[in-house]
Amino acid sequence: MTKEGTGIGWEFDNSYARLPDKFFSRINPTPVRNPELVILNKSLAKSMGLNEEALKGEDSMAVFAGNQLPEGASPLAQAYAGHQFGHFNMLGDGRAILLGEHITPQEERVDIQLKGPGRTPYSRGGDGRAGLGPMLREYIISEAMHALGIPTTRSLAVVTTGEQIIRETMQRGAILTRVARSHLRVGTFQYAANWGNKDDLRSLADYTIKRHYPELEEAEGRYFLLLKSVIKRQAGLIAKWQHVGFIHGVMNTDNMTISGETIDYGPCAFMDTYDPATVFSSIDREGRYAYGNQPYIGGWNLSRFAETLLPLLNEDEDKAVKMAEDALSEYPVLFEAEFLSGMRAKLGLFGEEKDDKELISGLLNLMQKHRADFTNTFRALTNGKQEDTNLFKASEYDQWHETWQARIGRQEESKDSSQELMRKSNPAIIPRNHRVEEALDAAVNGDYSVMEKLLTVLSDPFAHSPEQAEYCKPAAPSKIPYRTFCGT
Repeated sequence: MTKEGTGIGWEFDNSYARLPDKFFSRINPTPVRNPELVILNKSLAKSMGLNEEALKGEDSMAVFAGNQLPEGASPLAQAYAGHQFGHFNMLGDGRAILLGEHITPQEERVDIQLKGPGRTPYSRGGDGRAGLGPMLREYIISEAMHALGIPTTRSLAVVTTGEQIIRETMQRGAILTRVARSHLRVGTFQYAANWGNKDDLRSLADYTIKRHYPELEEAEGRYFLLLKSVIKRQAGLIAKWQHVGFIHGVMNTDNMTISGETIDYGPCAFMDTYDPATVFSSIDREGRYAYGNQPYIGGWNLSRFAETLLPLLNEDEDKAVKMAEDALSEYPVLFEAEFLSGMRAKLGLFGEEKDDKELISGLLNLMQKHRADFTNTFRALTNGKQEDTNLFKASEYDQWHETWQARIGRQEESKDSSQELMRKSNPAIIPRNHRVEEALDAAVNGDYSVMEKLLTVLSDPFAHSPEQAEYCKPAAPSKIPYRTFCGT
């Protein structure tokens, strides 16, 4: 496979490829017939120090399609394991190939990964390909999450392959170029703990610390501190999901990053009507990954991570277990603190009062009882305009509103400051499921204008502008529940 020349601005330095060989398989992408660029993330490319015009050229197109390798790339498929819906499996990148790590002008190291470039040793019978619709879904949702200020992997480009793939129906093939702080997962550590030795596990842990937590490199008890650091990041991440009604849909341990970024946008969706039991994924039949379960599942996944680190925490297994339990006991405390902090901001509350938790849960309970729209309820509170909904007509809401206003009145900060805090904390728009589907339906039929307009609107979710009003509306009522699919 040939390598494209310079001019684009790639600066590869591939540290993961220097880990023990058992953590990956070296493999090249499988070339495709006729790649065409669907979308290029210009702002991301600029922040990465890449030449936008060169990225539109044929050489770059060939890179995005896997037909050529960028100079300095060292392609590989990563090995990992994971609990999928509670069941442990050997996994690995079945349809993803890591080209390498690009160093940005800010000296940040990011993974450059192709999603859908063909079979790997971990494909488990799959074709290693991806469809256009699911790849564009990941592009849309990951960019929306970025605009919302939620840590996430991002998408640099999507190309069509000129080939068809077989799923339930024939689909247009596509490849997405994903950018991540890394693709290290809880499942990567599970793989090391189950199929490697202690030296392999230590190599992975030291690599993780150097890459994501360099402040711990010389610290005493660095593996214990690594555990605590990952717990803290995940508590903060999942709290941010809850603040905007995001439902990941497939919180398997191989989909929890050590960096604290959101990854894998297969069956994800955003909640309209507030209900903690909301599930969209077609494969989550028991509601394991429902909106209200996400904090608990985050803790469950972190417990699996802690188990992998036991040999590094202490030579005495009982002491190691106690250390892990101590670290894990902080997770619910950290999550609640992050969740309440974000919810206070959504209600324009500064400081802390002992009854804040009751005030917040009181509103959420009313929203659930009256089937209120999650995003639009907070948008209405932010704008001070009560909508014609059952929630705002309820006498019990009036009582809640009086308590809320009294809480605001006790603050030293002005009401204008409270409103400004709410505007910064409550998005006017989210990627509404029906809008995403509308954009994807048009795109797979060759019309990308609907998606481009949606992306423009989603790029500034806190604008609260009149132009966004049309995108604030939830879908029309339907007897058919909305369902999402993994797109594998």
